[in-house]
Amino acid sequence: MTTASANVRTKRAYDEPASDDGRRVLVDRLWPRGLSKERAHVDLWLRAVAPSEDLRKWYGHDPAKWDEFRRRYRDELRAGEAAAALVQLRDLAREGPLTLVYAARDGAHANATVLAELLAAGAH
Repeated sequence: MTTASANVRTKRAYDEPASDDGRRVLVDRLWPRGLSKERAHVDLWLRAVAPSEDLRKWYGHDPAKWDEFRRRYRDELRAGEAAAALVQLRDLAREGPLTLVYAARDGAHANATVLAELLAAGAH
């Protein structure tokens, strides 16, 4: 688990929920493979804040593409449904603890990490 700020954290969907997770929001476009909704303990599935299908496929979770992925993803988060979803996440973070849930094996290079950075910085 990575902590980006006091109120915003990231956690892999397959990890056990904790009492201090607060509101748990799945920030992936696809549901985590093999994980039941009951076991996930997700309060909200916010697909609109996930990277686009094209960006997700291009990136392929290749750490060598991380810097460019972060740039492209931040660009996507500036417009349309993605921007509105980011505002929704920011509002949730103001209300109390927020855990951004993701399925990727490599949490350091997951879209949730970018979101947590943006929320911690207060950037759009």
